[in-house]
Amino acid sequence: MKGLVARAAGTPPRVEQVDLPDIDTGQVRVAIRAAGVCHSDLSMVDGTIAAPYPLLLGHEAAGVVVEIGDGVDRVAVGDHVVLNWAPPCRACWSCTHGEPWLCEHTGTPATDAGHTLDGEPLHVTLGLGALAEQVVVPQHAMVVVPADLPFPTAALLGCAVLTGVGAIRRTADVRPGDSVAVIGLGGVGLSAVAAARAAGAATVIAVDVSPAKADLARAAGATDFLLADDTLSRAVRTLTGGRGVDHAVECVGRAATIRTAWRATRRGGQVIVVGMGGKDDIVGLSALEIFHSARTLRSSVYGSSDPDRDLPELARAVLDGSFDLDFLVSDRVSLDEAPEALARMARGEGARTVVLFD
Repeated sequence: MKGLVARAAGTPPRVEQVDLPDIDTGQVRVAIRAAGVCHSDLSMVDGTIAAPYPLLLGHEAAGVVVEIGDGVDRVAVGDHVVLNWAPPCRACWSCTHGEPWLCEHTGTPATDAGHTLDGEPLHVTLGLGALAEQVVVPQHAMVVVPADLPFPTAALLGCAVLTGVGAIRRTADVRPGDSVAVIGLGGVGLSAVAAARAAGAATVIAVDVSPAKADLARAAGATDFLLADDTLSRAVRTLTGGRGVDHAVECVGRAATIRTAWRATRRGGQVIVVGMGGKDDIVGLSALEIFHSARTLRSSVYGSSDPDRDLPELARAVLDGSFDLDFLVSDRVSLDEAPEALARMARGEGARTVVLFD
């Protein structure tokens, strides 16, 4: 089968033929119908996230179950499913204490699965490798969704939407009348904008370095759009009575952007870091400002979400029209066009690109 493979950090990926393993006990084979091109895939390619190579990219996808192994009772052949790159074990300390998104057994950048055609061991991104025609994964790495949910939308629920919406609903707990700034308008950031508006936030300030994101931001529900520059904190305060926002959601993963979010937040407000950055990019805050500002700085891992609970809820909201995601897909491409989609993402262009499979 064909999949998008990265051979080394800093080297553009290419579509190759690869061999996946036969399914084992508790495993499922899924024919992928749509897969999103996510910034985490780009981080695997450019070396921001250390990963073994060759690496089959992709982790945000939806498809149809085509084969099940012995002991599988969670799904059946023909089910439409969204893949889950962080399936909780339900047994570790975090899982049994209400934080399945921090499960001790998930989040490994890559695992072994199959081979390239020249015989090299193949690694799959976040245990999935979903920018491919098929995946072989444990049954718990998927959530069944209604068959009438369009595959491009379903794919994005598994990462961008669940992460962005969860950051607003679960981590920040945005309430009606609150003010929110979202910095970084990729798929996750735009999902956060939409979720903030849906939660009843009175002011939703969308921020990006690209002026081309203004229309996307407004389509997602932003009340205001600002360019990210040296005047950003002052501009945010101007829009919020001089105080700053109640919640600043940082979807970039850079120390400078986190610092900007901190300055744009009111005293007593909170900064939610959604973007995943490099280990050597250090955020500097003085002891005095931490005390004086009374702000909370926290991260939102996978939107502080439980996919088994939250994915079906999001799917129902999309289908009943209460949560519109039509704005989120800016490009639909074939697998052969996926490398250029990653290049567009690196340039900050568009919202989310979805790869479609026959």
